[in-house]
Amino acid sequence: MDTIRQAVGGGTAVHPTAASVAAEPYYQLLVDAPGGEAVLLLASVQGDLQGWYGQDGQAVFLRHGVLIRTVGLEANLDHVAFDGGDPFAAGLQHVQAQVEYRRVLDWSPGYRYGIAATAQLEPKGIENVEILGQMHRLRRYDERVRADGAHFDVTNRYWVDPADGFIWKSRQHVAPGQALELIQLRPYREART
Repeated sequence: MDTIRQAVGGGTAVHPTAASVAAEPYYQLLVDAPGGEAVLLLASVQGDLQGWYGQDGQAVFLRHGVLIRTVGLEANLDHVAFDGGDPFAAGLQHVQAQVEYRRVLDWSPGYRYGIAATAQLEPKGIENVEILGQMHRLRRYDERVRADGAHFDVTNRYWVDPADGFIWKSRQHVAPGQALELIQLRPYREART
């Protein structure tokens, strides 16, 4: 458990290496939050839902690489639902042109539930992304999410394996004014075709 660091409030920085990640038998996710960084460990997998947990009660929940819930942050994403189709479910490697869909978001504190947002996902070019000293050739996808009534207009970014759609790195907005960067250090990876 020494690889876990405080994610919020400490302003901490962690510097995982390929050797330190390989030395631990856990699936590991680096999370960079406004208050600091943490290496979270995979603690639960229920179908396509992954729960990644930190030392002091912080947690992020991913479905198909998309943040759908956070716990223990200054502002939390309580739930995400896709209305009319989820392009992440089939794998982003299948998205070859811009697609539009709707998201429904719940945030706290403030009990802002049922926030309807429009989203546009667009494939971009192939980029080199270094993770633990290894270079990955990944396709970037930009997702603009807009909820006019909630003053929420953000761009999420995903760096995706073009072969199977696995999201190695992302920058996703949890709530207005708060984004997390997620990097898979030792991923729990199920291939999609």
